[in-house]
Amino acid sequence: MSEIGVFEFQGKRYEFPVEIGTENEIAIDISKLRSKTGGVITLDPGYKNTGSCKSAITFLDGEKGILRHRGYPIEDLAKRSNFLEVAYLVIFGDLPNKEEFEKFEADVKKNSMVNEEIKDILDGFPRAAHPMGVLSSLTGALTAFHPRHAGMYSEEEMYNSITKILGKFPVLAAWSHSKNEGLPLSYSDNSLDYVENILMLMFKIPTTKYEANPIIKKAIEELLILHLDHEQNCSTSTVRLVGSSHASLFASISSGVSALWGPMHGGANQAVIEMLEEIIEDGGDVDKFIKRAKDKNDLFRLMGFGHRVYKNFDPRALIIKESAKAVLNELGVVDPALKVAKHLEEAALSDPYFIDRKLFPNVDFYSGIIYRALGIRVEMFTVMFAIGRLPGWIAQWREMHLNKEPIGRPRQLYIGVNERKCVPMSKRK
Repeated sequence: MSEIGVFEFQGKRYEFPVEIGTENEIAIDISKLRSKTGGVITLDPGYKNTGSCKSAITFLDGEKGILRHRGYPIEDLAKRSNFLEVAYLVIFGDLPNKEEFEKFEADVKKNSMVNEEIKDILDGFPRAAHPMGVLSSLTGALTAFHPRHAGMYSEEEMYNSITKILGKFPVLAAWSHSKNEGLPLSYSDNSLDYVENILMLMFKIPTTKYEANPIIKKAIEELLILHLDHEQNCSTSTVRLVGSSHASLFASISSGVSALWGPMHGGANQAVIEMLEEIIEDGGDVDKFIKRAKDKNDLFRLMGFGHRVYKNFDPRALIIKESAKAVLNELGVVDPALKVAKHLEEAALSDPYFIDRKLFPNVDFYSGIIYRALGIRVEMFTVMFAIGRLPGWIAQWREMHLNKEPIGRPRQLYIGVNERKCVPMSKRK
């Protein structure tokens, strides 16, 4: 911290320490700006230029297309590790050895049972309820069934809460799906690994034995790993902010689910399918919509292309693209929406307009295609995203607690009316 940042205001000079991260990112520490200046704050709508914390979990460089978890490139993790291994890495800091992994997996499986009374809460929702709303509610309800896992945590209590939420969350996600589909509720099968169990919970028909297709399992495993953590995005920041009040892990994760629900965040892959359906309903003329996308006066936008953070390419899209092709070949699905998607992909990868603007297909584009091919309802896309993001939320919540971060309390710039007197209703005009 030998560097300093200088701020001059109203003839006075203020100095603030500069911190440099391990990847040479630079941050000016303005935590004492308000006290030093007598009330001056920064204004940063959306917090696009504000670092809310120091984190050792995920490094992201949008300019270079880099994504690393605890130092490991996402490309290596997606190819060489399974989802629960990467979850352990992100949460605890290192890839587990054989004994550590076996214990972790056993503890997660041991905690996969869900209290039967949660079914009563589920029954209170109409069948048409969006599964993300159901999932958020059921996750928050876990606090009532596990009250000892609320508030401040020791390392042991933290670990127990972590294995509980990892074990129960896929069951709650599957139940929200079953409620939506009018299907009987499934329970975990501890003879399966974590991802096989998720697929079983989602797709098993009660009258038949379920066996996971290895190509589909590989694609879902990769998707979950690719969605596992993505630095301080909207839902992750929400989890840290709620957790900073010492709310329980379950309550904090519930808030993350709600934040992820929005179409500007986790709902992006759903928006891809809705766009494809719009093109089909209009007659299926892909070239027409490509022209519309190029017209700056047209409100139509191609969903699933480009990325708010990645300015060149989305490294996750390069990984999942091949799995998407493998799934489509394996299933032999005949679907007009997937045909339109292929046409759009070809255009984006060859048209100078998209190439010059770096508008390449992103992970949401390919994940939407995979989920569509598997017959997963579009409302469930974001639930699948939430299952993948769960370990990242847990890791961020745990790090926030271990760092003893203060309760989050952003400031504001008041632009309302000045002080005025309250008069009786009889005298108001």
